[in-house]
Amino acid sequence: MVKQKEYEKLELKDDFMFGKVMQNEAICKEFLEHLMDIKIDNITYPERQKSLKITSEGKGVRLDVYVQDDEDVIYDAEMQQKSKKEISEQLPKRSRYYQGMIDLSLLEKGVSYQYLNETYIIFICTYDPFGKELYKYTFENVCKEDNSLYLTDGAKRVFFNVKGKKGNISEQTKAILEYIDKSSANDNLTKKLEKEVEKVRKNERWRREYMKTLLHDEEVRQEGRSEGLREGRQEEIFISVQEGDYSVERGAQKLKLPVEDFTRQMESAGYCIPIK
Repeated sequence: MVKQKEYEKLELKDDFMFGKVMQNEAICKEFLEHLMDIKIDNITYPERQKSLKITSEGKGVRLDVYVQDDEDVIYDAEMQQKSKKEISEQLPKRSRYYQGMIDLSLLEKGVSYQYLNETYIIFICTYDPFGKELYKYTFENVCKEDNSLYLTDGAKRVFFNVKGKKGNISEQTKAILEYIDKSSANDNLTKKLEKEVEKVRKNERWRREYMKTLLHDEEVRQEGRSEGLREGRQEEIFISVQEGDYSVERGAQKLKLPVEDFTRQMESAGYCIPIK
C-alpha cells in the first residue's frame, strides 16, 4: 500500500481535513470572507459532499467545499498539494472542467443558461502554480483587444499560492495562507482553524471514513496497475504476431481468446494481420 498520512497528522492542507473543517458553517463563512476579501451574509451547503458526474461513463469529481451564499453565488474551494510539473500544467484545465461540471449540474436542475449562478472556482495551492511569486492569481474572461471589456459570464477562477511573496492582499489573507503552509496559528481566525483541526482529529466516525477512503484508493491503484500489466502483455503479443514471432493462432492461445476475437482486437489496436 502507498504510504499515506496518519489520521492524527492530517493538516488543513490535506483535502480530507479541509473538507471536514469547512463543514463548520461559521468557520467556512469567515474563512471565505477573509480569503476572498468579501462580505457574505450567510452560506448554505447544497450537499455536504458535493459529487458531480453527468453521465454514468463520464469522469466524476468530488468537491472539497461547495457552498452557496444568499446572493446565490457558488464557491467551490479545493486544496492542491501535488506540485509535479505535469500535474501543475493540468491545473488550469482541471479548473475549467470543474466549472463546466458545476454549470451542467445547475442546468440539470432546470436552470436556464441565462440564470446560471455566479461562481468562484478556488484552488489553494501549497506551491506556486504559475511561478510569478504572487499570493493570488485571479482569472476572468477579458477581451484581448480591449482589456477594459469583460465577458461578465459570472465565472471566476482564483488560485492562491501559500508561498507567495508579491501582490496586494490583506494581512488576514496572508495569515490564512501562512497557517495552511506552516500550521502556525497567530490570530483569532487561524486559532479557530487550529482548534477545529484538533476536533476533527478526535472524530472517530471521520477517522473510519478516512481509512475507508485510503483502502478504496489503494484498490483503484492496484486495479489500474493490473490492467496496465494486462494491456502491456497484450501489446507485446500483438507485436510478436505482427513481426512473425507468433502465429495468429498462437497469439490467440496466449491470451486465451478465440482466433476471431484476437484478430478483431489486433485490427482495432492498429496492428496488421500477417499474411500466411
